[in-house]
Amino acid sequence: MRTPAASIGVIGGGQLARMMHAASIGLGLRLRLLAEGPEVSAAQVVHDVVVGDYTDPETVAAFASGCDVVTFDHEHVPTQILHDLETAGIAVRPGPEALVHAQDKAVMRERLGALGVPCPANRVVADPAALVAFGQEHGWPVIAKTSRGGYDGKGVWKLDGPAQASIPFDGLEGLRSGAVVIAEEFIDFSRELSVLVARRPGGQAVVYPVSETVQTDGICTATTTPAPGLRPDQVRDLQAMALRIAAELGVVGILAVELMQARDGSVVVNELAMRPHNTGHWSIDGAVTSQFENHLRAVADLPLGSTATLAPVSVMVNVLGGSRADLLGGLAGALAADPALRVQLYGKDLVPGRKVGHVTALGDEVEATTQRAWRAARYLMGDTDE
Repeated sequence: MRTPAASIGVIGGGQLARMMHAASIGLGLRLRLLAEGPEVSAAQVVHDVVVGDYTDPETVAAFASGCDVVTFDHEHVPTQILHDLETAGIAVRPGPEALVHAQDKAVMRERLGALGVPCPANRVVADPAALVAFGQEHGWPVIAKTSRGGYDGKGVWKLDGPAQASIPFDGLEGLRSGAVVIAEEFIDFSRELSVLVARRPGGQAVVYPVSETVQTDGICTATTTPAPGLRPDQVRDLQAMALRIAAELGVVGILAVELMQARDGSVVVNELAMRPHNTGHWSIDGAVTSQFENHLRAVADLPLGSTATLAPVSVMVNVLGGSRADLLGGLAGALAADPALRVQLYGKDLVPGRKVGHVTALGDEVEATTQRAWRAARYLMGDTDE
């Protein structure tokens, strides 16, 4: 049996690293954090913190030298730096050969296409004229994306016609070098879905139930798990596809496969993420083993935990910065109104529209559970007449 890693370096100090820290405690794993600043979300709770620039090779190498294995709160570490770490003998999980498929949408689309995974029609376009040609071939509107550097709806445009074709190329300015524009056919989807897989270095993998997700302006605002209305065979097929993608790409840790379901019921892959993911936050309170614990188990090469649900329905709603300035005071009111509610606050400054926490409600029925979760989230955001 391989010896598990004991010291895990996490690059990035956001709320995902903060929730990884909570999961590490019971496992007896030591987390070391490379944070963007001393007061970011995870730096408030992790004991061993290095503040530095994750794009600087020397900073990352010095940080990683004190860790058994390195993993991530985000996917923005330059790929070459990760190759350099592996050359130096440092375990990187997921490794750069896998992670590049979450870092670069052009690479991801090409690989998934080669694997026969259903995706929207797509093409790398060199200039506005090439984008217009794609639109004429596949119809308008067209979705244009930057291959690198986009997140939470940034770097994505819905273009209604040729007159807007220059917009994404103007958006390349200021992004990481190597970014290109991808044109994709517009999918008139009925809803968005997500499947999470956890995978160890040796290939053991577990899959979570399919979640239905609600996106607002490119930001995940809510999830319902299991996704209502899917037939058992549809669930099996989507889970099998996610497991296959994780195996084919050699992912270690969590892989989130974000999907769009068209109105005819067909499903295509929209995005990949290789880290704990917003659509899996429900699992902290709604699954036997959370995505954060299974990510750490996979990265440390420990046997993976059960992904079974703890209730028939789990609804997670993000808390965004709103009119309420006192989140702790709001928390008291939300918990008093619903003692069974579960809340995670991220310790972040309140900025309008920024993710500052989430609430999870467990229940037996979708509508009532959804109402409880949204009622609490709106209360925490100050959207209440109470």
